Amino acid sequence: MNQIVPIEDSIYGTKDAFASVLTDRSINFDREAEFALQALYGNDYAMKIAMQNRQSVINAVVNIAAIGISLNPAKRQAYLVPRDGKICLDISYMGLLDLAIDSGSIRWGQAELVYETDAFALNGVDQQPTHKRNPFAKDRGDVVGVYVVVKTADGDYLTTAMAVDEINAIRDRSSAWKAWVAKQKSCPWVTDWGEMAKKTVVKRAYKYWPKSDRLDQAIHHLNTDGGEGLAVIEAQHPQYKAMPAPPEDTPERLALYATLSDVATAGPEALAAAWAKLSKEQRTMIGHAGLDALKAEAEKAAAEVVE
Repeated sequence: MNQIVPIEDSIYGTKDAFASVLTDRSINFDREAEFALQALYGNDYAMKIAMQNRQSVINAVVNIAAIGISLNPAKRQAYLVPRDGKICLDISYMGLLDLAIDSGSIRWGQAELVYETDAFALNGVDQQPTHKRNPFAKDRGDVVGVYVVVKTADGDYLTTAMAVDEINAIRDRSSAWKAWVAKQKSCPWVTDWGEMAKKTVVKRAYKYWPKSDRLDQAIHHLNTDGGEGLAVIEAQHPQYKAMPAPPEDTPERLALYATLSDVATAGPEALAAAWAKLSKEQRTMIGHAGLDALKAEAEKAAAEVVE
């Protein structure tokens, strides 16, 4: 029990920082602190990592407020997970869709897997897809793809679909999958492939949804491995500061950034080549923060992957 006390002190010590960056007033600090402790109590390995890297626990808890997500197990929006020697805030595809709905970007959204025996057809990106299947069938065959469909505030439908090969190509570039291949170290791509596939298609699709700052922040956090993320903790100072705001998101910047983000999935060399072709004005439009985020995506070759 003595080992748990410092973790409790660290988590409850974030209360002021939590309040200073809170984006959703319905999120209650005491409840989230309790959820965080439950997650650590229930996982010996996570507790070990938390004890070794308490700062990562602090960062993860503050990021709950900065992003506006909950660790409530019943909501299945987000989790505290040990990764690369630290505790990270991980967000599920359901959490991403909830953020999009809560922020007004979309009215509703749904992600689904498509199996061999299903009858699936895209009817245009602005129309609902046709997906006929027997949910009670004992064998629907192998998964062949995944899609997400959302309805915007204007009543339009937006659909994005990805084939299994596209999903697995992204999976194969993730450090978590490489660790599994090399050391048989379990990861979500092994235990929850379907959930990861849905998250991957949501992360690709969101670029084309109406803008949402909270969703942008959540995706940025995921694409940088849930490191210090949005709530940057200054080691030299007791205060907690939020990340500096990126350049203004005009339609032109959003379109250019989306293009570069797609290029980044091919790796650093492809991104460097694309960046070299940009004009000075276009580079200024993306900004230093945007370029750093793109570099991080390219270096990990995982712009649409949660490690």
